[in-house]
Amino acid sequence: MQSFKSEEQSQLQLVEREEIDEYEDLFEAIDKLTSHGINAGDVKKLQDAGIYTCNGLMMHTKKNLTGIKGLSEAKVDKICEAAEKIVNFGYITGSDALLRRKAVVRVTTGSQALDELLGGGIETLQITEAFGEFRSGKTQLAHTLCVTTQLPTSMKGGNGKVAYIDTEGTFRPDRIVPIAERFGMDAGAVLDNIIYARAYTYEHQYNLLLGLAAKMSEEPFRLLIVDSVIALFRVDFTGRGELADRQQKLAQMLSRLTKIAEEFNVAVYMTNQVIADPGGGVFISDPKKPAGGHVLAHAATVRLMFRKGKGEQRVCKVFDAPNLPESEAISLQTILCHMLPIWLSFITPGGIADAKD
Repeated sequence: MQSFKSEEQSQLQLVEREEIDEYEDLFEAIDKLTSHGINAGDVKKLQDAGIYTCNGLMMHTKKNLTGIKGLSEAKVDKICEAAEKIVNFGYITGSDALLRRKAVVRVTTGSQALDELLGGGIETLQITEAFGEFRSGKTQLAHTLCVTTQLPTSMKGGNGKVAYIDTEGTFRPDRIVPIAERFGMDAGAVLDNIIYARAYTYEHQYNLLLGLAAKMSEEPFRLLIVDSVIALFRVDFTGRGELADRQQKLAQMLSRLTKIAEEFNVAVYMTNQVIADPGGGVFISDPKKPAGGHVLAHAATVRLMFRKGKGEQRVCKVFDAPNLPESEAISLQTILCHMLPIWLSFITPGGIADAKD
């Protein structure tokens, strides 16, 4: 694997927002509404509700907006009309859509083989889900991404900051140090560019997401990690009687993650747990499936399945992706003919790395 180290880039240097290429600056600040006849006081009310961009405003229903204290239906209609003049949320041509895709940033995973499998790395503007049993490498990849996201784009990084929401208490800042050293970066600077929060309830988890808008509108973030997305829902909702309510709240959480990814051009990496699958079939030993059901399956753009290999080796299969081609691969644990690519890796002191021959 190629080395990411270089003397002139041993210190982390994040570009200021005004220095980022114009095509990367995808959102319009909510303050621009004042130039279209909206009262500054009403703009402040939107900000207090966690809405800091016109793009984010257009992602809310009028019903939600009228729920903000001090905003009547008439005011909301006027605000939405002004926002529509600033942001185009209508039809565009396929060529324009392709041009917008140039804003996508691909962040290296630390493994050249996995990067090739993913078409260059973890992409912004989408949700990447990693599911698997405990100790399968999901959180290790999260820690590695905390560092690689801060690499310059010339080194396959995102040149941005990281937000980390921890629902299981597995984030270890001391784990970041050797990973940063592997990539020739200053560990202190790397840690300073990670904002971390420990969530204890699903409501707390959602509120933490709402609070991110203020930070992401002011600073160049490139990655949001939620580890894991489902844990608190499995604790706070119990039994089949609460299943429908749980799935509705989970859908709202996932919708918020999708909007953050598209509003601020960040990559969302979320881990997921697995549950036993009694209907998995007699030919599959110890069958498991990702938790969260169809609601979570439809929300994730790319789904990665992790499993343990020999020793520190981990195996990852692209379980679902809209733009990655299928290919034939044979695993020791399956005889299916049509599988998405499989990747083998090792967990090293420096994070996720390619498996040795």
